[in-house]
This record gives sequence, C-alpha cells and structure tokens, in this order.
Amino acid sequence: MTDGGAALLGGLGLLERAIGYALGSLALVPPGPLSRPTPCADWTLGDLLAHLDDSLLALREAADLGHVPLTVPEAAGDPVTTVRGHATGLLAAWTAAEAPGTVGVGAAVLTPELLTSAGAFEIAVHGWDVAQACGARRPLPEPLAEELLELAPLLLTPADRPGRFGPPLGVAGGASERLLAFTGRRG
Repeated sequence: MTDGGAALLGGLGLLERAIGYALGSLALVPPGPLSRPTPCADWTLGDLLAHLDDSLLALREAADLGHVPLTVPEAAGDPVTTVRGHATGLLAAWTAAEAPGTVGVGAAVLTPELLTSAGAFEIAVHGWDVAQACGARRPLPEPLAEELLELAPLLLTPADRPGRFGPPLGVAGGASERLLAFTGRRG
C-alpha cells in the first residue's frame, strides 16, 4: 500500500464510483421488512440503511454548508427510496457546487478531498454490506477497491476498533477481499 496520496486526489471521482456501486446494491433490496441481518454486528438492514442515509446527509451538508452539523434528522418514507435520492443528491451537490476550501466536522477541519474520499470508503463498504444482507455476492469493483485500499490505513485507525469496526482479518485475494478484510469483513 502507498500513503494514499494519489487516491486522495481523486476524492470526488471515488465518491462517484462508490455511489454508483451502492446504488447497484440498493437495487437488490427486496420489498418487505428490513429485518435481515447484515455483516455489521447487531445491525439489521433497516439499521444499515438509516446509517448510510445519515452519512449521505452529512456529506451533502458538507458540500452545501462547508461544515457538518452533528445532528441526525428524522428519516421519513421508504428507506431505500430515501437513500437512493440522498445518494444522487449528494453527488449532484458536490459536482455542482464550488467545493469549500475546508470542511468542519465537529472540532476537525478536513479538505474536501479527504472528506469525499472518506465518504467513498464508507459508502462503498456499506454498499457491499447491503448486497450481503440481500444474499448477493457482489464484490467491489477492483479499481475502486484498490484506491480505497490505499486510503484504508488513513481512514480506519486502531482507535476505530473494536467499536466501529472489527479487527482486520488476514486474507489473500483481490483488492475487494483485502479491503473488506481490513474492515473486519469476509468478502
């Protein structure tokens, strides 16, 4: 792995590809209850969709406001339709707006490239989680996974474990499997 510098420069492109992948996974969600288990411990598909939606909204606020308020709005309507709408709206916001010079997230100040790269990481991995919850084998596209794998050590630190991510797993294989293993998932 490299220091992630090249991948950071492609933040918006990474975000676009991650959203495209996640939208494909959302198409797999069957109608009915969202009580299916996910690769995220103790989360149902409904919980995962709510988390993904919150992440999309935070990234949208970063594009629109230049900072991310740390409040979670109430979700309404069909979760899959809502997440799809917020995903496409997010991409439109980042591509149509002039990117802020920096983005405030709580006490941290991030560059737009770092924020969109971190968003791409989260959206892509959770897109994979959605597909898994729906019983589909849908690996991340290798070029996307390779770039995200470069960023993974910058975005997912030991402080994020064990609370938000499981321990990294040893695995041989392509970039998709290695990226998922780094997040504690078996691809």
